[in-house]
Amino acid sequence: MPIHGVAVTIPEPWGPRLQAAREEFGDPMAAAIPPHVTLLPPTLIEPHLIDDFLGHLRAVTSVVEPFAMILSGTGTFRPVSPVVFVQVSRGISHCEALEHAVRCGPVERPLDFPYHPHVTVAHNLDEASLDRAFESLAHFRCGFMVTAIELYQHDDDGVWRVLDSFRLGGDVATVPERRRAVAP
Repeated sequence: MPIHGVAVTIPEPWGPRLQAAREEFGDPMAAAIPPHVTLLPPTLIEPHLIDDFLGHLRAVTSVVEPFAMILSGTGTFRPVSPVVFVQVSRGISHCEALEHAVRCGPVERPLDFPYHPHVTVAHNLDEASLDRAFESLAHFRCGFMVTAIELYQHDDDGVWRVLDSFRLGGDVATVPERRRAVAP
């Protein structure tokens, strides 16, 4: 059974730049996972709940206006978890509200850790690689408008694929040509 997740995908040109950096740091998942801010972590959704969950995402996004997001500098979850990330410095409260709303519908998902919006750039690597990621992106900064959230599906091949995009403000933008693999 496929695993699903919901996220704010980091747009061009910054998403590809962060993905390339993640590859450069040696993260084997870089090609399979597009840069994103998680709203629903990888979750097993029973097939009979998918339609209800899609309706829930439509309802949630219909009442949320687009918002500005700024990514700035790096952070880490070490020593608790071997992760280096780019920090969300603007848009935090919007992400927190969206995350809570997404998780409190027909698919309730308890969290392993308190929610902290971020963009992972290195995960499960050796300390030297994590340090390099932390230092290399310490001065990274970009800003963009968040206008949609995406529903991803994680298949057995390890690749996260966009299934649907939900525009903030209620315009559902399920576009077949946007359904794409994020790895070659």
